[in-house]
Formats: sequence, C-alpha cells, structure tokens
Amino acid sequence: MTLTEAITTGRSRGTRRPKVDRRPMTFRRWIRKYLIGIIAILVSIVVFLVPFAFVILQAAKDPREAGLVTFSLPTEWQLWENFIAVVSANDYNFVLALFNSVVLTVASVTIMVVFAAMVGYVLQRKRTKLNAYINFLVLAALIVPPAVLPTIWVLQGVGLFKTLPGLILVEATFGLAFCILLFRAFVATIPKELDEAAIIDGAGPIRLFFGVVLPLLKPVIVTVIVVQAVNVFSNFQNPLYFLPGSDTPTVQLALYNYQSQTVSQFNLLFMYVLLVTIPPLIMYIFFNRQIVAGMTSGAVKG
Repeated sequence: MTLTEAITTGRSRGTRRPKVDRRPMTFRRWIRKYLIGIIAILVSIVVFLVPFAFVILQAAKDPREAGLVTFSLPTEWQLWENFIAVVSANDYNFVLALFNSVVLTVASVTIMVVFAAMVGYVLQRKRTKLNAYINFLVLAALIVPPAVLPTIWVLQGVGLFKTLPGLILVEATFGLAFCILLFRAFVATIPKELDEAAIIDGAGPIRLFFGVVLPLLKPVIVTVIVVQAVNVFSNFQNPLYFLPGSDTPTVQLALYNYQSQTVSQFNLLFMYVLLVTIPPLIMYIFFNRQIVAGMTSGAVKG
C-alpha cells in the first residue's frame, strides 16, 4: 500500500480533521481568551516591578527627598553619588561583606551539588532495604525545622562557631535535602544502559559517575546552583545565628548593621538594598529557562 492509498483509506474509515473555530474575534471573546494572561501580567507588575522601581527612585534621591518616602521622580538624580557613599562607607565594609557572601555561596553550593548528585544517584540506582529509611530522613530534613541550639553546640565543639567555614557547612547541610530530591528525580530519566555500557568499557564507580552520569545532569545542576545560590546569598537568619558579632559579615548582616547607622539617610539605605538585590535578580533573569527545565525534567519518571 502506497502512502497515498494509506491516507485515502484512513480518511475513508472516518478519520476527522479537528474543527477550526472560524467565528470572528470579537472584543468579548478576546477578553475571555487572554484575560488570565492579562491578570497575571498586571499582578506581576504590582508585586515585583512597582516595589523595585520604588527602591531605585529612593536610591537616586538626596537625603531630604528620600526622607519623604514618596513614589516620585527625584528632583536631582544622585544615583552615582549614593553608590560611592555606600561602597566606601566604614572602610569599604560593603566590598568585604560582598566578598564573604560570594565565598559562602560558591563553597556551600559546590558542596550541595557534589554530595547531592552522589546521594541522588545512589538512591535511584542502588535499590536496597535502607532506601526507605534514607528517603524518610531526606523528607524529614525538609519538614522538620533546623535545630539552632544543637547546631551551635556542635559548631562550638569543633571550633567552627562564628567562622565562615562553619557557616558554609551549615548552609550546605540545610539545603542538601532539597537538592537530593531534585537529583534523584532527574537520574530516573537517564537510561541504565548507559551505566552498563560504561562498566563494560572498564569504567570504575568514580569514572562512571564523574565521566558519564554527572555531565548528563547539567540541567538539574544549573537549577540547583541558581536556586541555592540565591537562597544562600539572600539568607539572613543563618548568618545571624551562626556568625554573630563577626568581623567578616555577609551582605545581609552588613545591611542589618548599616540600617542602624543611616536612620536619617533613607537614600543610602535604599541604595544598599538595591546593591544587595541586583545579583540574585540577574541570576534569575539569565537562568530562568534552565530553572524551569531542571525542576520539571524529573516529573515524568520517579
């Protein structure tokens, strides 16, 4: 049977084409079709763009205009002057705090990615009797709130309390459970035949994971990096508990201390808030598609 005969036979057996709505597009029908999208755009503008624009306007004003706290354009733009004043304040404390936050974020996220990828791979590939208990512990780590006082006691015992390495371990530990769930769901979409082929070629466990499996985890790796980097960089609670009174604060602690020093200078305070907000915002803008792809990649298989 030729292709033409197959098509003709299929049509003769009752194959129907989908109906096309050829009615004219009226204003009421246009509103019904695009109403949800319009509402979503308006809500996004109100919730996200309006507050961000307010922060920018306040950061560009002089102290007198910023003290009025009104949503209006500044009479004289002083965005650059306020930026220099914030960066150079307290012997460039903002630069030091930003450096500490970057080191904290990079180190803790690296630990999360490596260990969570390993644990997620083993949980998905090696089915043992302990898997149920390990899964219970992972889910419990997501549900049960972190124990602050026991964690401080442990850090004091090992000499890591009020230190940046101790805070790095705390951030990596608190975010590990979420990362394990993402990696495990993504590993389920990778065929086991790739593992078997690598083993036949002589690859050991280390080479199998780092040379074959880990490169295939790129979508979920990008998701974990962006989500956890924004979470660690913007976290205020953990540095407040585990890094109190330190000479090497993070940007969130530095902002908290800077607020008490600039009570009457709202323009500098809003400029500080703007500088702290820009790095996470840039990451979300550039990696938005990768985040969605990594979050939904393991949703089919589990």
